[in-house]
Amino acid sequence: MAKRSAAQAAETYSADNENFAALLEESFTSSSAMEGSVVKGIVVGVENDFALIDVGLKCEGRVPLKEFAGPGRSAEIKVGDVVEVFLDRIENAMGEAVISRDKARREEAWEKLEQSFNANQRVEGVIFGKVKGGFTVDLSGAVAFLPGSQVDVRPVRDIGPLMGQPTPFQILKMDRRRGNIVVSRRAVLEESRAEARSELVSNLKEGQILDGVVKNI
Repeated sequence: MAKRSAAQAAETYSADNENFAALLEESFTSSSAMEGSVVKGIVVGVENDFALIDVGLKCEGRVPLKEFAGPGRSAEIKVGDVVEVFLDRIENAMGEAVISRDKARREEAWEKLEQSFNANQRVEGVIFGKVKGGFTVDLSGAVAFLPGSQVDVRPVRDIGPLMGQPTPFQILKMDRRRGNIVVSRRAVLEESRAEARSELVSNLKEGQILDGVVKNI
């Protein structure tokens, strides 16, 4: 009877070990599958210039508060907020999850931008910097290039009033693999002018008296 109990105990121990190993492997596989994707997390603390975020992996990650800010606005985040972050790795050398809010915003932005580009729809962005040959535009997380020739229908001497202001743009081309997006404000203005011209022409009638402006002599 004692021998039977010992055998049963050994079988139970072996089965428990196998179950534990299976659960551990399942947990590891599930966690690994999350790497390289956008996941939801909960802000569990705000320390100095970092937000401490629990992404449900029995470890937490830190994200600089500046990644929750945008052009012209400060970070608005507090404990208990649910946020989306990009999970690079499960743990770093300090035992923390390596996460990024900027990368999550870029992933989300690219998805929406591709839909707008395929549907030939305008997108909204903010001009926030100057580079060689043009300007940089923030498209809700993705950075696009605005050539100087595409700012307006006429050369613009001072772009200051446009900086930091939400502005509609047309995407001219984009390459997700290379991370390149080229936008145009000029295309939007030309389209709006063409629409206004068409509406004006359709309403013109013989004999009408209209005010006009001399453009050239």
